[in-house]
Amino acid sequence: MPTRTPLVLDRTRIAELTARESARLDERTPGSAAMYARARQTLSGGVASSYQVREPWPIYLERGEGSAVWDVDGHRMVDFHNGFGSMVQGHAHPVISEAVTARLARGTHFAAPTEDAVVVGEELKRRWGLPRWRYVNSGSEATMDAIRIARALTGRDTIVKVFGSYHGHHDYVMVSIGVPYGEIGDRDNLASLPYGAGIPQSSVDMTVPVPFNDAPAMERRIERLIAEGRKPAAVIMEAAMMNLGIVLPEPGYLEAVREITRRHGIVLIFDEVKTGLCIAAGGATERFGVTPDMVTLAKALGGGLPLGAIGGTEEVFEVVESGAVYQVGTYNGNPLGVAAARASLEKVLTPEAYAHLDALNEHMVTGCQAVIDEFGLPGYAVGVASKGCVTFAPEKIVDYESFKKYQDGELADLAWLYNMNRGVFMTPGREEEWTLSVQHTQADCDVFIDAFAQLAAELTS
Repeated sequence: MPTRTPLVLDRTRIAELTARESARLDERTPGSAAMYARARQTLSGGVASSYQVREPWPIYLERGEGSAVWDVDGHRMVDFHNGFGSMVQGHAHPVISEAVTARLARGTHFAAPTEDAVVVGEELKRRWGLPRWRYVNSGSEATMDAIRIARALTGRDTIVKVFGSYHGHHDYVMVSIGVPYGEIGDRDNLASLPYGAGIPQSSVDMTVPVPFNDAPAMERRIERLIAEGRKPAAVIMEAAMMNLGIVLPEPGYLEAVREITRRHGIVLIFDEVKTGLCIAAGGATERFGVTPDMVTLAKALGGGLPLGAIGGTEEVFEVVESGAVYQVGTYNGNPLGVAAARASLEKVLTPEAYAHLDALNEHMVTGCQAVIDEFGLPGYAVGVASKGCVTFAPEKIVDYESFKKYQDGELADLAWLYNMNRGVFMTPGREEEWTLSVQHTQADCDVFIDAFAQLAAELTS
């Protein structure tokens, strides 16, 4: 971040613009309002997932093509949401569509392995440098099974996670994700707190959070757990935090975590559900040069179809190969999903594609930072390959504690409304980033940058 004194924003002005933009979005989306009224009769909350809820109604989409999506009111928007980061290939990519169409005519499900599953495994092994792989159908399943495998390997129950990281919706990891600033706890003794109701206290107690970008704090907590007779089976973490906007690892941090876990005999799991295939051909493992014992993949792996995977060392997967762990699922390695993944890996997510993503993201980050600097906004732009964001904070965010300290939810909410009304489709919420696709262009990026510049001008006028 550049050293400067950011402008103190007028909160009344933010409220005025939010009210105006909210009313404008409501006026523009009567089709979504009608769809919501219909959906409320059957779907809980009118949506398929709680993360799709929005007041007064969600924006319902009809179709997507390339870098764009259309809502049910017919509005075309450049898509920077990309299915919570799943669609780095872009929508209806012709190569993937052709592969899936061909597979449809040959049968869509057998609960038996196919050649495509073998080929995808071979490519993942090459990209991540991990020799053994298994399939699942989502990121939640991937992290759940990875933790079970680590527990079986070590014979231990406790796991360590990074406070503020999201690793799926199963009980093991629905702990210490989002809480008010005052409930975080001391960084050497961060609180284990359930993320919503219905999570057994026993699961909460077995999941111990530590701060990101602080390897000494992680080791101190691990040493205390060992002294208490609760040595962890695994540390599960994102190599770069992806649900606080984007928080990159500080130099040397991941290397230190790798050394700590190896020295204590703890399985290191990199959750690459968000980073995998999105920030490099071999994900964060390649980008940051640190190899864990296990990785979990999903989202972008399936090219728009539900598919996940777990990769690991020979030693880790011995408990699966021996039959000690039942890693199972009727739809694991589904023919449609692995056909899409094979086409994506072989023909879409190529070296040229990653060079394109790097160039686009550099354009996005540079353009947004120029707007921030011109208008003196409190914030900074950060990104890596297809991922990036504007973080509305006067200081650099390095972990969940600093994120909550400086979080400006009102400004983030306004930015989302402002984007939606100017042809930029973004993820609702205060903590998400943009995701580019290989089908985005620099002109698409300029739509985002121009909307941000208009917002900055109005905020400071």
